[in-house]
Amino acid sequence: MNRKEMEVMKRAEDLRELLGRIDRRGYPAYKDTAGRYQFQKYTLSIDHVQGDPFAAPSKVSVAVSGDKSGFSEECYCNAWRKAAIQDMLIRRFYEKAGSFSFQAKGSGKSGMIAVSRPSQKVLERSACQINGKNGEIVFRLEIGFPANGRTVNSRELEKILFRFLPECVEGALFAKAYQKKQVDSVIALADDQQFIREELKKRNLAAFVANGAILPRASGVSDKPMKGAVKFMAPPTMEVSMKLPHKGEILGMGIRQGITLVVGGGYHGKSTLLKALEAGVYNHISGDGREYVVTNDTAVKIRAEDGRSVKKTDISMFIGTLPNGKDTKAFSTEDASGSTSQAANMVEAMEAGAEVFLIDEDTSATNFMIRDDLMQRVVHRDSEPITPFIDRVKELYGQFGISTILVAGSCGSYFHKADTVIQMNQYAPVDVTDFAKQEAAQFPLGNFPLQAAVKPDFQRMLFSQKNGGKDRDRMKVKTMGTDAVSIDRETIDLRYVEQIADTEQVVMLGAIVKFILLNPALAKKTLVELVDYISETLEKKGMEGIYGGRYLPTGLALPRRQEIFACLNRYRK
Repeated sequence: MNRKEMEVMKRAEDLRELLGRIDRRGYPAYKDTAGRYQFQKYTLSIDHVQGDPFAAPSKVSVAVSGDKSGFSEECYCNAWRKAAIQDMLIRRFYEKAGSFSFQAKGSGKSGMIAVSRPSQKVLERSACQINGKNGEIVFRLEIGFPANGRTVNSRELEKILFRFLPECVEGALFAKAYQKKQVDSVIALADDQQFIREELKKRNLAAFVANGAILPRASGVSDKPMKGAVKFMAPPTMEVSMKLPHKGEILGMGIRQGITLVVGGGYHGKSTLLKALEAGVYNHISGDGREYVVTNDTAVKIRAEDGRSVKKTDISMFIGTLPNGKDTKAFSTEDASGSTSQAANMVEAMEAGAEVFLIDEDTSATNFMIRDDLMQRVVHRDSEPITPFIDRVKELYGQFGISTILVAGSCGSYFHKADTVIQMNQYAPVDVTDFAKQEAAQFPLGNFPLQAAVKPDFQRMLFSQKNGGKDRDRMKVKTMGTDAVSIDRETIDLRYVEQIADTEQVVMLGAIVKFILLNPALAKKTLVELVDYISETLEKKGMEGIYGGRYLPTGLALPRRQEIFACLNRYRK
């Protein structure tokens, strides 16, 4: 029995009476409101009361039983449907709450009603969770308890809890608030997206981009589709058909496993396509334009990352013994170069289970990607510790089963390695594989002996037992958007982990690192074993199993396994 179950359930009227008693008292009097209250159709839990009107808002949750919510079991019978319906509820609640936030007046954060604001992507969030066994809906939000100065203004809080909040709950968490066709369309889209993901594996595809998709975004700061953008149309030679369970037949470009090269002139849509594929590891909402752009969900964007820390990573398949005699089978540095950072990023992605690499020439280290024939003749391979990616790309697929989708604008040598060559021409893809191969034959690559790659060693341990056993309450976690998370003033730089989709994922990553530091026994595990344990805990216990504490707050979103690895790899201690 958890803490909430042990609490005595109070009546909504008890809360109203309490608010009347504490009006105009000192702000700490609000602490008496903590607890659970039974309203007519739902339970209100005041989980944590802010200590001051200028502090972080109070944490509140609403629970609606499955039999009262009215949503059928079909809405939450599997993971993808449940995630889609939860996302729908959050969006509606956010919309409703927006009209009430700060309508209750007072000092500091008085009257604030803060709800998770979903992006174009569908993520598992702590803001709204549906119990897959009984259909219970738990919705979490933050409310600024009103005050005049630092004096309780409970009449304004009564307005929030008894007028504003019930209207939000009624308009967002009950099936009757939605048209059946709206709910059905959300479920149908989630089913269709899952079907495409399963088809990728069956058809040996790395990605699928539907005809009619809108890939360009409105701007650099907006993830919404660009108005008037060119709709995507697959080249006839790459067009595949899928019969989706709800939408029916859909046509689009199937990118086969292996090595795919995306070429074309500047501003013709190469990077736009790659960005869409990066985002395709997540599902998107209807109207985004990328609803049916689906990428293998283990795909990782690889880039150079000058200055990042690397700890005990086996990069020997790309970087041999360095001139100072430094071994690269367990390479560590506080300040990686472009080539060593990209090599580390690639090997760490392999460790994280990536089956597809997404690479843009523009954000890669040139000396890591290629060494042309002339350079190899002048600077012999024996004098160069770097084995460029072009020499390993075929091996990565043939030996390790890792496909590569590479955007290149200047390096023609990859034509020799590519299985498929796509030219972007004014945002339209053209299959130029045959022509590229014919032209490449005119410029044969030199024949330089190459030692076969050895699978990297993934038995490394990153944490020491001395890091464990710290005091939970004293360990501070702070996030800086999607750029970084700070644990006890140690900043983990995530700027170049480009597939982090939301700040809430960064908050969860911080919670995961904190969880590890608080449990010294976990230091005995290898990194793979550690992430396996984290993943298993999340699957069995949910975010509560990691976050700890007396309650689960709003503002958390699940990151992928790949981003958990990326975060832990960048922790410097």
